[in-house]
Amino acid sequence: MLTEQWHTSTRSNDTNCVEVRARRGQVEVRDSKDRDHDMLVFSANAWESFVDGVKAGEFDS
Repeated sequence: MLTEQWHTSTRSNDTNCVEVRARRGQVEVRDSKDRDHDMLVFSANAWESFVDGVKAGEFDS
């Protein structure tokens, strides 16, 4: 479960690094190497659908 603190993805590496946090009923995603730029904001339902899709392999190549 996400909290208002930023969490680094366990899949992050030196080239691809993202952080996520839950805040005010939504989920925010940012590039952890460029924290001053804009972040993506998703509704909690949209984020849950995305995570479910990842777990189901919908985005596997």
